[in-house]
Amino acid sequence: MCGLFASIGFVPEERRIDVVAHRGPDGRGWGVVESAAGPVALGHRRLAIFDLSEAGLQPMADASGRYTIVFNGEIYNFIELRAELTAAGDRFATQTDTEVLLAMYRRFGASMLPRLRGMFAFVIWDRKRQELFAARDPFGIKPLYMVETSKGVALASEIKQLLGLESTTPRLNTARAMDFLGSGILDHTEETLFEGITQLRGGEWLAVSTEAGRPQCTRGRFHDLNQVAASPGLSFDEAADEFAARLSESVRLHLRSDIRVGSCLSGGLDSSSIVGLASEPGSIETISAVYDGEAVDESRYIDAVVARTGAISHKVSPSSDDVAEKFDRITWHQDEPFGSTSIVAQYAVFAEARRAGLTVMLDGQGADEPLGGYADAWPHHHARLMRNGRIGELHASLRARSGQGASPLRAAAGAMSLLLPDWLPLPRRGAKTFSWLNPGAAGHGGRRALDQMAADRLGLMKPNDLSAHCRLLTYATNLPMLLHWEDRNSMAHSIEARVPFLDMPLAQFALGLPHEHRIGAGEQKRVLRRAMRDLVPQSVLDRRDKIGFATPEAGWLRGPLRELVHQGVEDCIERFPGLFIPARLRLARDAALAGQRPFGFEFWRVASLGRWGRVFNVAG
Repeated sequence: MCGLFASIGFVPEERRIDVVAHRGPDGRGWGVVESAAGPVALGHRRLAIFDLSEAGLQPMADASGRYTIVFNGEIYNFIELRAELTAAGDRFATQTDTEVLLAMYRRFGASMLPRLRGMFAFVIWDRKRQELFAARDPFGIKPLYMVETSKGVALASEIKQLLGLESTTPRLNTARAMDFLGSGILDHTEETLFEGITQLRGGEWLAVSTEAGRPQCTRGRFHDLNQVAASPGLSFDEAADEFAARLSESVRLHLRSDIRVGSCLSGGLDSSSIVGLASEPGSIETISAVYDGEAVDESRYIDAVVARTGAISHKVSPSSDDVAEKFDRITWHQDEPFGSTSIVAQYAVFAEARRAGLTVMLDGQGADEPLGGYADAWPHHHARLMRNGRIGELHASLRARSGQGASPLRAAAGAMSLLLPDWLPLPRRGAKTFSWLNPGAAGHGGRRALDQMAADRLGLMKPNDLSAHCRLLTYATNLPMLLHWEDRNSMAHSIEARVPFLDMPLAQFALGLPHEHRIGAGEQKRVLRRAMRDLVPQSVLDRRDKIGFATPEAGWLRGPLRELVHQGVEDCIERFPGLFIPARLRLARDAALAGQRPFGFEFWRVASLGRWGRVFNVAG
């Protein structure tokens, strides 16, 4: 896990790699060569995980000197790939996955990409062809941002490294800001909140040629987002056994490291499964966020997992003071605003991991999206029952949801909305309209409209059933945003966060599961619950609530953080007045802070956008 920078045509500036020194405190490298399109710069900050010697420093060149790489991430199957390459005649000077990645590219070119099991963003300079080649892992676990101007092309691990290049003064991307304010999503397109700065999407590659005397970019995709490892004919128990085997293998690969490995533990099913598979008594340390006496506290589930596995437990209790004190710092690390104070809790977990001496952390991210683990999976389930005339099962499911605190009428209405033709001018599921958003500003069209836009841009199947909906969450509207937050929070503390649920053989299997293996009989993620029945405490398997890295947010924002929200809204109105109808926004904010209406995440988003604008001096 590291930080990288690469550019063609721009004046080389070594400081652009030092901006992300937090991503790689164990080594630093910088090199510049000439090309027909101007200087080519490659920079790297190293976080040493494999082969801790100086042999692993980057930029790293192959023996011939033709290829040079800067790489951020891990290739978990590099041992198997190295064995294959060695049998074919290759020789290796280090024990790093970086050298294996470089050898794979030298031998197979871009066709090697689907064979990599891991998380990666890398740039390779081909001296003979005078070409830069870059790629990002299929799920976008590792970031790779880009600026392309008439003068040159630059790539970087974080947006802040690109600010100040030609035509990249910080300016607001109004359309994406409206998406964030109205629907709470980011990273659902290649665009960022900074006008002119884009990103490679997960599963994309980029080739930058210099033959014409100026950089010319070609982009492509190496991962088919609709490709799934379908499991026709597998019974539920057979699918659970296969899921358990694939997850176990993934955890085994993700434990590969030359330094200590720990795990985040929220007390939910996903992180508990990872800890259960990774643990021998006393073999792994866990970090958890707890809140004594609060409704969001998960201590009893955490303690049950620790007792079951023999893990060494560390706990941290984030407070409202942490939010106020670290708001600017976390905003700077995130590069963009964030949707709730849960990001502060996650930041605190990784800070505690650093204090405990851990550098690699496993995490349960990436299970909910392919397995239908969120509440928005239920309308798809109920709509399916309606379509198939299974009224008895529908009634039983609505009754079960009522017992879990959901409104049966609202649940039925959500399902019926999915059965209506798209051309009907009716309110759609998930769409929310805020009267204080300026309708003249670009972008905001409701969550369903954004879902469809993301599906169209990525070539995904339409989100009209559970399988397509899960692919949309995985590749477009949900997981990319969560991975963004986790990468920045972990790397802020020089920690590598690994996500075993996103190993490709496992994730594709999960995305190809039949509907009934994911949800039914009042249960979500059914196949995971069955797969983990011998490893996870029954109290965790029986959970039907979802908390994650939640905080006592409503109480904080109406109490000790009230002024932060109040002033944050004012700052945002002042900096970006064209986004709002100010009088309406102030009325809605004041009513929420006074307890006269439910407190929604939308007011935090406004405050966060305003603080982001101030931290990066963004012009509207």
